Amino acid sequence: MISRRDFLAAAPAAALSTPPAGRRPPNFIVFLCDDLGSGDLGYRGARDVKTPNIDALAASGTQFTNWYANAPVCGPSRASLMTGRYPIRCGKPGNGGNLPVAEKTLATLLQSHGYKTGITGKWHLGNSPETVPNARGFDHFFGFHGGCEDYFSHRYYWGADTKTNYHDLWLNRTEIFRNGQYLTEAIAREASDFVVRNKSNPFFLYVPFNAVHYPMHAPEKYMERFASLPLERRIYAAMLSAADDAIGTVMAQVKRLGLLDNTMVFFSADNGATRETRAGLSGETPSAGANGVFRGFKFSLFDGGMHVPAVMSWPGRIPAGKVNHELGMHMDILPTICTVAGAKVPDDRTIDGRDVMPMVTSGAKSPHDAIFWSSAGQLAVRRLNWKLVQNGKTYDGTDVGNEKLTGDDALFLSDLASDPGEKRNRRHDNPALTDELATLAAKWLESVKLN
Repeated sequence: MISRRDFLAAAPAAALSTPPAGRRPPNFIVFLCDDLGSGDLGYRGARDVKTPNIDALAASGTQFTNWYANAPVCGPSRASLMTGRYPIRCGKPGNGGNLPVAEKTLATLLQSHGYKTGITGKWHLGNSPETVPNARGFDHFFGFHGGCEDYFSHRYYWGADTKTNYHDLWLNRTEIFRNGQYLTEAIAREASDFVVRNKSNPFFLYVPFNAVHYPMHAPEKYMERFASLPLERRIYAAMLSAADDAIGTVMAQVKRLGLLDNTMVFFSADNGATRETRAGLSGETPSAGANGVFRGFKFSLFDGGMHVPAVMSWPGRIPAGKVNHELGMHMDILPTICTVAGAKVPDDRTIDGRDVMPMVTSGAKSPHDAIFWSSAGQLAVRRLNWKLVQNGKTYDGTDVGNEKLTGDDALFLSDLASDPGEKRNRRHDNPALTDELATLAAKWLESVKLN
């Protein structure tokens, strides 16, 4: 149901974003970084890491301060972005398994609406014939199916000792070998070439980098930019700098072809920085990625796990240099893009995301009264500035961080307006609110399990 207030707020945004009759529909580009620390971008306050191209994108559009991934880990986060649905509802609650074939992806919806669709980078939503990108609405695919891989050999060799070390680089459905090519640069070349090939067509380009996900690999030319940093931070900065250059390469191509004013761009990350041992050097807990003031890391339902940077840019359509403090989530991208493109949002299933263009262009409030997460036994809800985390874990690289909080802190209530780091538990100050939010989260969890 949509309220009269939301309808009236949406009207000017719809008029602004929908192309006039006879005009070519807009293009869409979605850039996604992997395991990115929320404090590791120049426009977010980083001083030792340089990200001029992402910063320029942020300056050209609207920055979100309260944007969230739908999960604190790669696979389900990407599933929500692609389907517009909570991870449990779309059948991808964790990293394992494929996105069910019954799910409709953003690429499928745009492809059926006449768009050329491409992905260059990390898929992580399936590797069977019926779940690879070319089976999920993408005309063109360059990249890998799995969760991570070596940046130079393009092989997967993590996990249990019983798992096979395998090569994972594909051009559409054909395995290809480009040994020695730095993957971030290869992703940029392929993405740029896709733009050139489709300059005369409306297109949707999804560029999900594996940077800055482990392994810690970067060419010397990027390392040289950060010679004064400690080694681990230096490699991390170099990997992020390569991704920033890649975004600059694609955007320069868009501008050169005269497509900038008709291209809507979204940039974000799949989750926060990690403290996994395998993401560090010499078997030590890593410390390279920084989540700023936020508590917790990848896998955690405290904000460090999924409170991510986000930018939306579209010259002349989305205000430049603006900062938006309303709540948004990755699942909002599908209905937003579909609405702008004039493509039909599926009505045969629950779409949890909402069109956020009214929020971006005309100052409307968030379309969400509350947003929710469920991950590995943790449950969380945010409503306005209040956030409740049940059975939370910080995943800070310590043994204690891998255990759920107990006692009073098993229910952790925070006022994010005054305490964005979720340091003070306010449950006993607000017992009625704590019960209300706990009940709301429990009811949500039951509802998404049903359909």
